Amino acid sequence: MLAPLVNLLIVVASALIHRWLWVRLVRDTTRPGGTARRVGTTATVVSAALAAAPRILVPALGPDTGRPLAWTGYVWLGVLLYLMLALLAMEIPRAVVGIRARARRRNGTAHPVAVPEPVRAPEQVSVPATVRVPATTVSRETGKASPGAEQTLGEVGDATGGGQDTGPARPDRRLFLSRAGALTAGAVATATTGFGMRTALGDPVVKRVPIRIAGLARPLSGLRIAVVSDLHLGPLLGRSHTERIVRMINGLEADVVTVVGDLADGKPSELAPAARPLRHLESTHGAFFVTGNHEYMFDGAEAWVEELHGLGVTTLLNERREIRHHGAVLDLAGVEDLSAAEHGSGPDYARALGGRDTSRPVVLMAHQPVMIEEAARHGVDLQLSGHTHGGQMFPLTELTKLANPVVSGLGKVEDTQLYVTNGAGFFGPPVRVGAEPEITVIELRA
Repeated sequence: MLAPLVNLLIVVASALIHRWLWVRLVRDTTRPGGTARRVGTTATVVSAALAAAPRILVPALGPDTGRPLAWTGYVWLGVLLYLMLALLAMEIPRAVVGIRARARRRNGTAHPVAVPEPVRAPEQVSVPATVRVPATTVSRETGKASPGAEQTLGEVGDATGGGQDTGPARPDRRLFLSRAGALTAGAVATATTGFGMRTALGDPVVKRVPIRIAGLARPLSGLRIAVVSDLHLGPLLGRSHTERIVRMINGLEADVVTVVGDLADGKPSELAPAARPLRHLESTHGAFFVTGNHEYMFDGAEAWVEELHGLGVTTLLNERREIRHHGAVLDLAGVEDLSAAEHGSGPDYARALGGRDTSRPVVLMAHQPVMIEEAARHGVDLQLSGHTHGGQMFPLTELTKLANPVVSGLGKVEDTQLYVTNGAGFFGPPVRVGAEPEITVIELRA
């Protein structure tokens, strides 16, 4: 129901941003009425449409049909983000130069031009600048002088090259500086996006994180939990991406595999082939999944729960399972994502955690880090989350900190520890800057 409003906001935002980009990249760098300005204006309109198209059209087209548009549009979105950042950074020196130029003009000292004083003939009489003198012309036929229009002495001086330039910087100089700034911003945006794509599309890094849990039974010490999240299967990431993740996890010899939400950006009817390699996940005690917010964007999560069940992956919908390891027991629980509330369900901590043996340690799978507050109230020892992508793209890496207790890595709220993985995929632009993709192996220690 909110989709039309969201799409409208996307179109409006794209139009406003591209209006500013047109000013800086087209108006300031081209001459009025020229071919370059017409071409630049057309390119700006195309860019505005391309920036809005993936989010609006790709879901309707489907992952296969929409793949070319998704790649083109989302890569361009990455370039636009860093192009805007580079241009915004240049606004500061631009403002400083403008302030100094206006100050010089107010003082009457803006851009003085030194002009050699004209040589005076001996008989020449000095006349005040305000005196008007008659201008004369010489006839070619008679060789006699004839009176003409009056001129001020100042005008005469201008005609001979005298006087001062007290106006702003020359147009050619402003044009050169604007073009240099635009080229610099374009180069920075292209290089940064290229680096970010190489990071996002490369192999995830493997992080090994030891976590101590008070009261952990000694037989459970050394239990390895593989944590992966946010695969975001869809038009940009498909079966080969899943195969790589499965291959890397199987090489870790984990005791438990946890997939902490946002598996796909679409329906199983469209993306089931991309998810099927998950049936080959290997671990001592099985693979488990909890829903993320993206599972509820496409007609609810029930279809994905059923699909994963057929692949041998257990979905914990406000449930828990006993993990028996070397004669000791660990409770592994999972709650639905917060966005499930829009579909008549949602996280139910009492159901997932109630009635358990509190002498056992409990690990909770919950997609969003903000769910840690409720987990702490229910005595959870460790929560595993994703959702943030570690911020994915600088400076979003910093902005994400405003909405999450932990953006990446290990943290703590009250007596509950929280581990947030960067995730193994990406959402939107296939770009990661400052937040590389990861698979984590958590080793529990007493």
